[in-house]
Amino acid sequence: MTDRRTARPGVARVGHLVAAAAFAVCMTGTTLPTPLYGLYQEKLGFSELTVTVVFAVYAFGVIGVLLLVGNVSDTVGRRPVLLCGLACSAASAVVFMAADSVAVLYLGRLLSGFSAGLFTGTGTAYVLELAPPGHRARAGFVATAANMGGLGCGPLLSGVLSQYAPHPLVLPFAVHLGLVTVSFALTRLLPETVAGARPLRTARPNRPSLPPEVRRVFVPAAVAAFAGFSLLGLFTSVSPAFLATDLGVHNRAVVGLVVFTVFFASTLGQLLVPRLGTARAIPLGCLVLIAGLALLAGSLAREVLALLVLSALVGGAGQGMGLRGAVGEVAAAAATEHRGGALSALFVVAYFGISIPVIGVGLLAGPLGLAQAGLVFAACMGVLAAVSGLYLLRQARTAS
Repeated sequence: MTDRRTARPGVARVGHLVAAAAFAVCMTGTTLPTPLYGLYQEKLGFSELTVTVVFAVYAFGVIGVLLLVGNVSDTVGRRPVLLCGLACSAASAVVFMAADSVAVLYLGRLLSGFSAGLFTGTGTAYVLELAPPGHRARAGFVATAANMGGLGCGPLLSGVLSQYAPHPLVLPFAVHLGLVTVSFALTRLLPETVAGARPLRTARPNRPSLPPEVRRVFVPAAVAAFAGFSLLGLFTSVSPAFLATDLGVHNRAVVGLVVFTVFFASTLGQLLVPRLGTARAIPLGCLVLIAGLALLAGSLAREVLALLVLSALVGGAGQGMGLRGAVGEVAAAAATEHRGGALSALFVVAYFGISIPVIGVGLLAGPLGLAQAGLVFAACMGVLAAVSGLYLLRQARTAS
């Protein structure tokens, strides 16, 4: 197996960018269905609650993989785990192209969740480890930007293709399948970064673990990640229905652009972290996230599209600041041999933030209506973000 010491110099210089590109392609596939849920509802006839359950199946797939094999890349190596993730992503695309029932949608989302679970912690660690010496901070941004950027490109790609090209429920997944194929071929050329990596067949289920040196920073980082990902979950699951039913926006390219905005803003928010420092970025990110949630509540209450877009920009920026701060703090505290598992544990909490609140909104949408359910969500997440920020500020005062 190739390791970094025997890799060609050119590969060593750009390896982290190749890994980040594969990371982005994988995450793109996880949000491709977002603008298409309305079409699936027309074709298969299901409720808004089913949309949130379909979305939550993806989140539980991610969580299951992170819990069972979240730190397996620390022993079998990063590259084989990412190749398995790309294989799951390709299988998900094939399933979606043939989707003719809700059960098949569940399967496609589950496979998509498996792919994201295999990539989330391992891909982040791999990008950091492949980066040239002295570029760790920049590599941290590249990893989180690939994650958020890929998630944002999914709805934008499928929104444009489904609105303006033929075969709206097939073509987006066919294009993604092609991107996954290229990513798979390139990832196979990357060097392995785990010394003494064992064969993939020796992998065994093993929960992500938190070494003692990580535990101090983990709780505030995880709470911030939970609150931020809950906002992403709302935008990627029920915002298309809100745009269509309450705001009269039926153009799927516009829906994809609105959802893309929150992830684009997340990437921009991450750019601020080096100036702030990872520790300060988390409480400040919570503060900005609260402002974004307040704007979201205003949009839901008054049915104003401009406020929804503004909430995506502000809330996404806060989420990005908190996420990069959280990843930076956890990665810096963890030893190399435990980094994949520690980051996977962080994303387990984050993906609970995507799934649980979104299901709550789906349950409340029936008796209250989608807008009122969203208001309840915004209030709950605002309280959580405030508690997280106050906890971090108190911790900082105690440390000083």
